[in-house]
Amino acid sequence: MKEQRVNLKTIAWNTMEKYGFIPRFSSEVIHETNSLTPEHHIKIKKGVKDLRGLLWSSIDNWDSEDLDQIEFVKEGSDGEIHVKIAISDVDHYVTKRSHIDKHAGYNGTSVYPGIITFHMLPDRLCKGISSLLPGQDCYAIIIEYTVLPDGEVRHGNIYRGVVRNKAKLVYEEIGDWFESNIPVPAIVTETEGLKKQLELQNEAAMRLRAHRRRQGALDLETLEAEVVSDGETVTDLVIQKQNAARCLIEEFMVAANGTMAVFLENAGLPMIHRVVRVPKYWEEIRLVAAKFGEKLPVHPDAKSLSSFLTKQREADPERFPDLSLTVVKLMGSGEYVPYIPGKKPIGHFALAVADYTHGTAPNRRYVDLIIQRLIKSVLLGTKTPYNIRELDAKAEWLSGREKAANKVERFMRKSVAAMLLKPRIDEVFEGFVTGASEKGTYVRLINPPAEGRVMQKESGLKVGQKVMVKLLKTDPYNGHIDFEFLHDMGKV
Repeated sequence: MKEQRVNLKTIAWNTMEKYGFIPRFSSEVIHETNSLTPEHHIKIKKGVKDLRGLLWSSIDNWDSEDLDQIEFVKEGSDGEIHVKIAISDVDHYVTKRSHIDKHAGYNGTSVYPGIITFHMLPDRLCKGISSLLPGQDCYAIIIEYTVLPDGEVRHGNIYRGVVRNKAKLVYEEIGDWFESNIPVPAIVTETEGLKKQLELQNEAAMRLRAHRRRQGALDLETLEAEVVSDGETVTDLVIQKQNAARCLIEEFMVAANGTMAVFLENAGLPMIHRVVRVPKYWEEIRLVAAKFGEKLPVHPDAKSLSSFLTKQREADPERFPDLSLTVVKLMGSGEYVPYIPGKKPIGHFALAVADYTHGTAPNRRYVDLIIQRLIKSVLLGTKTPYNIRELDAKAEWLSGREKAANKVERFMRKSVAAMLLKPRIDEVFEGFVTGASEKGTYVRLINPPAEGRVMQKESGLKVGQKVMVKLLKTDPYNGHIDFEFLHDMGKV
């Protein structure tokens, strides 16, 4: 009998519902969205700057259409680099307590299982009206800061503006160019001034990154497999590699989020901070480091941990992602907490920053829309849209929604891997032991980047071992992949 085809889209929909999401937009949300009228010719109002003449550009995934931010830099005096980040003014279209807003606030985030994307906002909004796509005038919130020669940030102004994206760029292409792997991309050479603009952006990002590393920002790399799909069928799982272009956007957004947090603090407004607490399991992190011959201090110290991780990345890049994942689990995940200006902030241990929020992705994350509304209330001189009790409730809810989204995405990666490996039963693969405890022994394959459980001959295996395993069974509906241990790579 012919085996029934695995329907990954159905699995994705069911998984969303299992973890408490509402994957479908209601008729009220659709009606509200269809009633929106985009302004094709935006008139510049009082308090809104016309910045359409600047050479704005975006860098994102090749298939991304829900663009939240665009960037522009210029040289200042004494080696300074002035940065402008434009964030889509999603609040202009999504008003508080509207049906769209309630749906977005409930789900809390866009979810990316791979075969299908569950956007926080309807496509007409996040991939159209409120997206900073090239060739259209858009309302935006502009964040300014200056990168000093040593990489320190001097926070600047925040104000409203109208912008136009001049070039939609792709992480892989720009990253390969920055790293001298390919010639200057055609879109860069064809857009006057863009090459110099991007080189200056890269210089600013490298300064920011070096400065944060000196402050103790952690050099972590967990392997996130990306689903390769044509929209209907899945053909592969590939590792999304960090590169210079991704680093650029990461550094620019860290600085922009810090600038927003400082802006709201100076205005005396309660807000939501993004935090990673000082590790509760520091002693366990010390024990992990000791296995590699590294002695970390008795009390949590980001600089020492950062130095250890950097050494291990250079010494053993193949096993480094698994070490990173272990450290991440022991540190604890990021969360949202309410913050009242004047109080001592919890800080973000992994980023080595104290005042930090999430406000650069309002098309994709609801907390960013909250931060945007708070900023706009300052700019417009209106009453703050959220009191501290609301922010407390929102922070707790959105922390939970983020964890649920991660579970959906993690399960779907396992489901996709199980489906791709289904025709390869009895094949032999190389991998690393990533877990060995009473709960089970797990191996991460090198290619494809899939993880499964060793169900036979697992006794005695230790984390970090490079092994050969045979594929016994897969179950895409439950995300299970079962292996038999064959031999250690040092014992053929």
